Amino acid sequence: MPVHDVHVAVIYYSSTGTVAELARRIADAAEHAGADVRLRRTAELAPQTAIDANPAWAANAAATADVMEATHEDVLWADAVLFGTPTRFGNVTSQLKQYLDTLGGLWQQGRLADKVYSGFTASATRHGGQESTLLALYHTIHHFGGILIAPGYTDPAKFVDGNPYGTSHVGGPDTPLDDDARTAARIQAERVVKFTKAIKHGLAQAG
Repeated sequence: MPVHDVHVAVIYYSSTGTVAELARRIADAAEHAGADVRLRRTAELAPQTAIDANPAWAANAAATADVMEATHEDVLWADAVLFGTPTRFGNVTSQLKQYLDTLGGLWQQGRLADKVYSGFTASATRHGGQESTLLALYHTIHHFGGILIAPGYTDPAKFVDGNPYGTSHVGGPDTPLDDDARTAARIQAERVVKFTKAIKHGLAQAG
């Protein structure tokens, strides 16, 4: 098969920039692993007054203004989709959830099934809901009929960062990604691309 034989969409929401940086790392790693990649952000729902009141939030909004907003076509184009979201009370953000909810028509048509999906997250505090956020996200994937590819403990480095459900990071805008998070992002992206290639090729062979 050709080098870039799979399409990967990295679709995320980020307020103060941590998940945006994870998304960029994952997108770069997926591209290096041999995928055509689209990096997309979901639409902002918060009022401008709230964004302006938080310097880090305003700075990230300005820094990512050139990242295109996700559309339905991005999911249809993709063979694999990695969704990213900060934690919100142990759950996904309303911004990502709204995007997922708008996919109902495509779900009803069966057009979200048989794709690979995975997720990544960040929280301001340790034990701040990272696992529950990813598990909540994955409920949606099961309804899609998607193929969930989590990183698991499939690499020695995963025993260091300790999250088998997806890449995660503890900290806000003043706590940049550490080596553990960057390595986890690479491992997850490479694993997603690897199995997306295998699944796509296998389905093509099966006719």
